[in-house]
Amino acid sequence: MRSRTRAAAGALAAGVVSVLLATTASAAPGPGAPGVGDPYYPNAGNGGTDVQHYNIRLSYQPDTDLLSGTTTLLLTATQDLSRFNLDFALKASSVLVNNRPAKFTSSTGDGELVITPAEALAKGQTATVVVQYADTPSKAKVDGINGWKHGVFGALGVDEPQSAQWWFPSNDHPTDKATYDVSIEAPDGLAALTSGSLVSKRKSRAGWTRWNWRSTQPQATYLTPFVVGKYDVRESKTPDGKPFITAYGSDLGNSRAAAEASVERTPEINAFLATRFGPYPFEAEGGVVTSGIGFSLENQTRPVYGLKNFAGGANTTLIAHENAHQWFGDNVSLGRWSDIWLNEGFASYAEWLWSEHEGEGTVAELAQYTYDSHAADADLWKAVPADPGKDHQFDDAVYSRGALTLQALRTAVGDEAFFKILKDWQAAKSGKDARIPEFIALAEKVSGKPLHELFQTWLYTAGKPANGPNGAAGAKAPAAAQSRFTVAKPKSYDQIEANHRLLATEHGH
Repeated sequence: MRSRTRAAAGALAAGVVSVLLATTASAAPGPGAPGVGDPYYPNAGNGGTDVQHYNIRLSYQPDTDLLSGTTTLLLTATQDLSRFNLDFALKASSVLVNNRPAKFTSSTGDGELVITPAEALAKGQTATVVVQYADTPSKAKVDGINGWKHGVFGALGVDEPQSAQWWFPSNDHPTDKATYDVSIEAPDGLAALTSGSLVSKRKSRAGWTRWNWRSTQPQATYLTPFVVGKYDVRESKTPDGKPFITAYGSDLGNSRAAAEASVERTPEINAFLATRFGPYPFEAEGGVVTSGIGFSLENQTRPVYGLKNFAGGANTTLIAHENAHQWFGDNVSLGRWSDIWLNEGFASYAEWLWSEHEGEGTVAELAQYTYDSHAADADLWKAVPADPGKDHQFDDAVYSRGALTLQALRTAVGDEAFFKILKDWQAAKSGKDARIPEFIALAEKVSGKPLHELFQTWLYTAGKPANGPNGAAGAKAPAAAQSRFTVAKPKSYDQIEANHRLLATEHGH
């Protein structure tokens, strides 16, 4: 009897061991994906990690374009990881993971820094990743593209949809937001600017000054700018006490006054936008005007404006556009780059709101003029705002037709429901990313009206809508125009939210 019990116990133990071995084998750590799964930019972001904070400490010499220093990432593994990627175009010299040297392969033109830690990371484990590097960003290309700007103006790490990888290793996709401490040392007489509040500026060594900045709210990587050059930096406070920091390049020439007359009105413009969108979401305000770019970008708390935007005089509608992004694009970021309408359509609509506020035509008048000014075969109607394609995501169809969509929505639901939708969107998704179907579902929930057909017509169907944004009949779309996409009719806002959370989990964010 005793021996039979021992035999049975031995068989049971062997079975338990085999189950444990099988379980261990099936749960072996694997590599994180090289991207989050964005169809437009497959390698953007990274799977398996969620970054909470970046501490970036750099020195930069514009004369040689040499950028050197260390970026420390505080992140959490979202799966068992044998290795993981960071988006980075420069050459790393060393990598530590939890204070132990890690194996890594530096950029080979695809913008991927592949890191293999000494010990695998378990799902839910936090990690401190330290990357040291020294390189010349103007020589680094990712998929044949260089996003760094270097010239007599100094240097700019400012671009969209990606710019971070030319100056710090990151998860370079809006679905992985983090807080930031950025410290940039530059030669005396030059400014070093980025987002957030200026914590300190001090002499660091002979001939050098270090600028220390902090951003305390969730921030997407491409919204974190790098600006070094000769700038006139102004520090003050907004009427409600927030830091207000602006900077003007020393080479702005005759457009300097027009730039100042625009950017210095930022607190006034943001106060107006807050009446339409809800409270301003961040801890600081400001702006930078530079000759180094021709476009403007909504960098968080401190948009960067290209000089040529002020060649014709003051341009407060541009200030309204880029600062509307502080709500739409920065506070609530897109979940995929195909969702760019959630950024640009709303910022373009803010231009009309500001024009009306300034007595330069009502929103309804401006929207109708835009609709009437474009014939049925115009380019404005050819792209589909809800998914314009990688090569057309910054076309006027996303901007102007995107704004027309919002006016059509306002016409359908009325002013009270419309502005409640905008404010509720900000409150519900603050500090997060979102998808277009979520907005459609929220609009239906708040208004209590079926809006599927409206969005199908304005966002998902090529061709000029038969009725204008104010409901009046207009030129019909060509007979050949037809929808390339179909918006799924929302079942409920809560179901849309649940689906989005599921997708985020699948991609490690």
